[in-house]
Amino acid sequence: MWFLLLIVGYLFFAVIIVISVLLHGARPSRTLAWLLAIFTVPVGGILLYLLLGRNRRKNKLFKLRKKAFLNLPKPSTAQMESFDGEYKKMMMLVYKNSQFPPTPHNRLQLLKDGKTTFEAIFQALELAKKQIHLQYYIFEDGELANQLLALFEKKIAQGVKIRLIYDGIGSFSLSKAYRKKLIAIGVEVIPFLPFKFGRFLSSLNYRNHRKIIVVDGKVAFTGGINISDKYLKGDLALGNWHDMHLKIEGEAASHLNYLFSMDWYLVSQTTIEPIPRLPSEATTGENTMVQIVSGGPDDDFPAMEQAIFAMINMAKDYLYITNPYIIPGQAIMQALQTAARSGVDVRLMLSEKVDGKIVGWSVRSYFEAMLKSGIKIYLFPEGFLHSKIMVSDDTVSTVGTANLDVRSFEQNYEVNAIIYDREFAKMLRNDFLKDANISRMLSYQEYVSRPWTEKLKEGFGKVFSPVL
Repeated sequence: MWFLLLIVGYLFFAVIIVISVLLHGARPSRTLAWLLAIFTVPVGGILLYLLLGRNRRKNKLFKLRKKAFLNLPKPSTAQMESFDGEYKKMMMLVYKNSQFPPTPHNRLQLLKDGKTTFEAIFQALELAKKQIHLQYYIFEDGELANQLLALFEKKIAQGVKIRLIYDGIGSFSLSKAYRKKLIAIGVEVIPFLPFKFGRFLSSLNYRNHRKIIVVDGKVAFTGGINISDKYLKGDLALGNWHDMHLKIEGEAASHLNYLFSMDWYLVSQTTIEPIPRLPSEATTGENTMVQIVSGGPDDDFPAMEQAIFAMINMAKDYLYITNPYIIPGQAIMQALQTAARSGVDVRLMLSEKVDGKIVGWSVRSYFEAMLKSGIKIYLFPEGFLHSKIMVSDDTVSTVGTANLDVRSFEQNYEVNAIIYDREFAKMLRNDFLKDANISRMLSYQEYVSRPWTEKLKEGFGKVFSPVL
């Protein structure tokens, strides 16, 4: 009798889930996959769907985020005039999705690897007068964290307000003792969706992958580097970590501050009064055009994916991409192959070493189709390459936190800076070519001849690519 009731209860719950899948499902192939999982994997299929399958754009789990937007000022006449040139459509796309217009008066500094990046960060933090905002996916105990703690204590004594958001899962190893020290010296610190059993199924898969520091609303940093000693000392298994970060001075920095403030409201339900801005012309003496693009699982459209898609499609001469996790969905894969088949010099650079076997198999499962279409693939041999860079045609580039995978496009909160500047693009191009000279370039004939065991592993990894 009890067994029959359990079966009836399970079927009833399964029907409710199926109705939800049909009402809110995305692509037909994905909807069909979840329906098969629910009916062929007892209990497990439903749990997997609750963890990984629900469409947050439809359900609007994080409704607070929309209330958090601090009424960004409408673009000025001068800013609207900057929606011009060959990338006008992409500028408008990013603005409609993320609400940030391109800003013409910025000064940029490209920061390569941990030592250079943290030297620049600490210099900027030392100069803080009013507030410091930090947001990180990974914030780990160690020498770097202790140096920040000592600096925070000094700046708070000087009257500087410090707020910190760390991801509840990405920074799971951050010790309770260190968090208590932060609170004791006066840092306002809040985790983003920490691990809690009551909302485990509804929030585990949705992470804040952004890395942002903003000082006084005027100087900002973003890119791929987290707060971890491995960026200074390396990793026993992978060696030195290589990554890119970006220092921004100017109006684009204030846009990153608005983005932090929006996320702060999401985690704390309190608003931050924005620091009054100087006119953009008075901010810096340089004229680098920068546009911030942000994306998250509760947006109406996949802002990050659409921006990357547009940049790929607009490439005419070349497109160079450095990223450790290139696991493209159908749209990005088609865009890359179409560009390569159309005569665009498409080159991808990834790390020879991988930080996870299944992830590595999944990434490599796309190599054969890419190589066949004419895409060049380079494997960087020295340590682990973690940069997230794209550059095209010596005119446009992007540096940020987003990987080229479903997780970054659909499940994580991400942020990238798009730079419309020739000199900056040339600098990134030259850096890519320098790394390419020491990397191993794959050939199609070599790759199709790999052992069948490797193909089997890649096939296994590809099955899991939508949820990695």
